[in-house]
Amino acid sequence: MTTTATERNLPKPQFTDAEAGAKVFPDSTARNYNYFTPKKRKQSHYEDVTVEVQPDPRHYLSQGWLYGFSNGVGGYPLDWTALKAWGSDRPVPERFPGSGGKGYDWPAHGWHEFRDPNEEWELTFFRYNSNVERQISQNVETARHTDAFAQWNPNWVQFVERNVGAWMHVEQGLGLYLFANAQRRAPTNMHNNAISVNSMHRIRFAQDLALYNLTLSEEIENFDGTAHVEAWNSDPAWQGVRRVAEQLTAIDDWAEAIFAANVVFEPLVGELFRSGLIQQASPRNGDFVTPTVVGAGEYDYAHRDLLYTTAMFEPLVSDKEFAAHNKEIMDGWLSVWVPRCIAAARELQPLWSQPDIKPPRFEDSLDRAKHRFSGILSDLGLTDPKELTQ
Repeated sequence: MTTTATERNLPKPQFTDAEAGAKVFPDSTARNYNYFTPKKRKQSHYEDVTVEVQPDPRHYLSQGWLYGFSNGVGGYPLDWTALKAWGSDRPVPERFPGSGGKGYDWPAHGWHEFRDPNEEWELTFFRYNSNVERQISQNVETARHTDAFAQWNPNWVQFVERNVGAWMHVEQGLGLYLFANAQRRAPTNMHNNAISVNSMHRIRFAQDLALYNLTLSEEIENFDGTAHVEAWNSDPAWQGVRRVAEQLTAIDDWAEAIFAANVVFEPLVGELFRSGLIQQASPRNGDFVTPTVVGAGEYDYAHRDLLYTTAMFEPLVSDKEFAAHNKEIMDGWLSVWVPRCIAAARELQPLWSQPDIKPPRFEDSLDRAKHRFSGILSDLGLTDPKELTQ
């Protein structure tokens, strides 16, 4: 006997093209999800792991900042610097739970246009610094095995223990209290990454100098590994640098801190001391080791930290909305920091006469430093301040 199956009365699916994945749009077949405009035709790995990792309620953070400070300020306020990028004055979209909405189109404002030309993120940072440390360690170990420190002039030993060690305080102070502080206050993850890497360059260089100081204490008889403390605290030649370094760490505006340190202080004081004195005088006094240690820090600034600094400030000088405002602010910073740094540089002058075999004249070194500084300002589209003639 044939049994007839009874069809159950269930609702049948009705496809309306409203279901997830049904809509076809230009990127439907793309293999990569892209919510930002890459600097080049194709986004880089650096951009993938960095762009808007720190979100912005002006763009798509639809419920507002998820964290804030005790005074009610949330996230990363744009008024933590006097500089402005286009769109900074636009109101923040009203945000509350369930408000939805995506805010402004990408980029939400001009700050998001910055891209670090070094393309630094976690992996590249560790690769670069491990290579630097490996090279320094090999150079110092080779010097120990070949008894290279015995070739130093006795007077040069005292010079290094006081003055090369004293620069350690500059690197440590600026790394910890200027750059580490500024990176937290900058408005995008691109800025945070670049500035924090700058901070770690400084701290690593300070550590290099500290370890080098310990090595010299072991290898050179009667080398005073604590002499740099007295020099930093009491030597009149160092008090100008110490004064400016402490003033730099007290800056509240994060952009002014980076500008004053990398655009003004470094070429007029940092490179003057490292390249104009240490790198020139060391070989003349039998020391071919110290330049390899100091040169690592010099490379950090000249080829990496200055590169991102220029890329950060140049668009602000030519900003389509606030160029005149930003130039006026930066000119004001120059009028404050250039005379301070020139005065600190001139107070270092007695160091040029201390080695037995002298480096090039201080005035020649200072002129080169001023020329270097003028070139940086030219790259940024700024003009030399009148204070540079001091």
